[in-house]
Amino acid sequence: MANILVVDDEMGIRELLNEILTDEGHTVYAAESAVQARTIREQMRPDLVLLDIEMPHMDGIECLKRLRLISNVPVIIVSSVAQTGSPQALETRRLGAAEVIAKPSGAMSLDLNAKKGHEIVTASRKVLGI
Repeated sequence: MANILVVDDEMGIRELLNEILTDEGHTVYAAESAVQARTIREQMRPDLVLLDIEMPHMDGIECLKRLRLISNVPVIIVSSVAQTGSPQALETRRLGAAEVIAKPSGAMSLDLNAKKGHEIVTASRKVLGI
């Protein structure tokens, strides 16, 4: 399957996304910041990046801008501020995000697996062509 990099500053979300994606047979690397993600991306060369928008030091939009300068790896935005039609969702799509998925129930959502697991898996398969 695919190597996927999850970038989110919240440990609980990283763990939930890891669970969802490893259940699908993917290898998951996790970064808690955009800076850490850059190092992991350079070393692991993921096939897909799942990226949050609200993070300290460098937000996901700036991270996506910088990533687009050096890589064409597909990016799926998974964020509580990226509701359909929001300025953030529109901006990430303009910058080349393959998909935008809103986290349910705010940034720290323990129901992400139940409510959004299928949506994340479907979007990942679509973007990866599997």
